[in-house]
Amino acid sequence: MPVFKDKNEDFFKKWSSEMAYVLGFILADGSLIISRRGAKYVEIETVDGDLLNLIKEKLNSDLKISERQRNKKWKKAYRLQIGSKEIFNDLLKLGIKPRKTGSETMPKVPMDYLRDFIRGYFDGDGSIWMGYAHKNRLYPTLALSLVFTSASDRLLGQIKRILENRLEIKGSQRYYGNAFRLCYSTFAAINLYNFLYGNGSSNLFLQRKKKKFEEYLKMK
Repeated sequence: MPVFKDKNEDFFKKWSSEMAYVLGFILADGSLIISRRGAKYVEIETVDGDLLNLIKEKLNSDLKISERQRNKKWKKAYRLQIGSKEIFNDLLKLGIKPRKTGSETMPKVPMDYLRDFIRGYFDGDGSIWMGYAHKNRLYPTLALSLVFTSASDRLLGQIKRILENRLEIKGSQRYYGNAFRLCYSTFAAINLYNFLYGNGSSNLFLQRKKKKFEEYLKMK
């Protein structure tokens, strides 16, 4: 007999800060899977086990998180697989596609939850860098850079326009290293920090990325 595990199958039916964050994270680091027998699954895989456990809690799930490491050069990855036709279909309606082809687009996210959705996507497919620019000068400049990555140029273009309209910041978009990248330098990156982690956002975020922002602000 099949073993049924608990999960909140209504999680993606109503917008909330937590729902928007998890949706953004799934767009970045998740996938929809249909098995050979037609069973439907949602799979989330990340190297950040603590965050995946937090997402699992938000989904009210008792499903087990599995671990795997392809080889010694790769970081250990954590995977949560949820078998649910209901959740699968809700994600389809929200714009998540079964296979990532580079044609992904921005879901229609309500304005109140944009920061949570974009933070979720950033935690899945974003990076932050801090270091010194102009090292050959007498006084090098401490710089900060925030980058969104995607196989979809269109998706990043949509995020870029949203942030331009909402925050009045400019980003540069280009193809580099087998993916499209949307980059924001120091001033814009600080504005993004205030937007992503400001008042009204949920407690779902990657600690290490937020700490990198705060490390930069302390050094300024």
